[in-house]
Amino acid sequence: MASHRRPKQPSRTRVTVLTTAAAAAVVLSANAANAAPSEKPSVDEVKSKVDKLHEEAEQATEKLDGATEKQDKLQKQIDTLQDNVARGQEELNDLRDGLGSMATAQYRTGAIDPSVQLFLSADPDDYLDKASTMDQLSNQQVETLKKVQEKQRSLAQQREEASEKLKDLASTRTELAKNKKEVQAKLAEANRLLNTLTAAEQAALDAKEAQASSAAQAAAGGSTAPASGRASSAYAAAQSKLGSPYVYGASGPSSFDCSGLTSWAYAQAGVSIPRTSQAQASAGTRIYSQSDLQVGDLVIFYSDQHHVGFYAGNGQVLHAPRSGTVVRYESIGNMPFQFGVRI
Repeated sequence: MASHRRPKQPSRTRVTVLTTAAAAAVVLSANAANAAPSEKPSVDEVKSKVDKLHEEAEQATEKLDGATEKQDKLQKQIDTLQDNVARGQEELNDLRDGLGSMATAQYRTGAIDPSVQLFLSADPDDYLDKASTMDQLSNQQVETLKKVQEKQRSLAQQREEASEKLKDLASTRTELAKNKKEVQAKLAEANRLLNTLTAAEQAALDAKEAQASSAAQAAAGGSTAPASGRASSAYAAAQSKLGSPYVYGASGPSSFDCSGLTSWAYAQAGVSIPRTSQAQASAGTRIYSQSDLQVGDLVIFYSDQHHVGFYAGNGQVLHAPRSGTVVRYESIGNMPFQFGVRI
């Protein structure tokens, strides 16, 4: 006898799941069909992004240099203050010892002077305010007591100043760490982008930069005379460092950042100029026309003045460009020129 059992119907839940899965598959297929294939950025796009990152890294480097310079100055000031406080304390102790000797001598003779009370007092100012006792003290004791007062006030002021500078130093060190971290992050991102290029593409970029630098070196000089004897000496010192690597925060003698090179070179000429490009921008007479520039003048670039180099004549500059490069020549037109500075 044939079976007339009714076939089992799929559950509502199962139907829903299958329907949802099918719909999702359709959507995914449509998206995959419509999505544009991932395109590798061109060499020019990578170079543009890397250049921008290096510019931002150099801005952070200048902040780093400024914080480093401030830290060094603060540390020297603190060391001087602390030395002065130590010497002042010794002088104060000697003065107090002198008062003690006077009081001891008076005690032995039976004439106990009020200066004994003063010597034992924690607040000589308060004691001296009691003018009725002043006529009981010898002139020598009065002068010594005045010196004690002055020395105590001076020491208190110097200790307070040292304390404030120590706070400033701690804040500067925090800023220093922040700026250093920012530089490292920018450079890491630039290196990541460069690593997306093939070895051949990177080699081609390097060759192009080397060719441009050689052309700039050949064009430098010309009939342009040095701005002065010391400018000539500074420029010659910078020339002696051609090929030295750019290292952020470095100021020679084997590696440099932009303002590290210019400050080091002028130091070789016996001239002290500030450490950062922003400060160097105000270190001499400004020259706004490129046609008036002379060899050895500083040249300031970018609106925030975060880059500096030497004018090399004939529209060329000698500078430490950025991380991954070396001290080299380059056309002045490759960067936004602001003005020159004649030291």
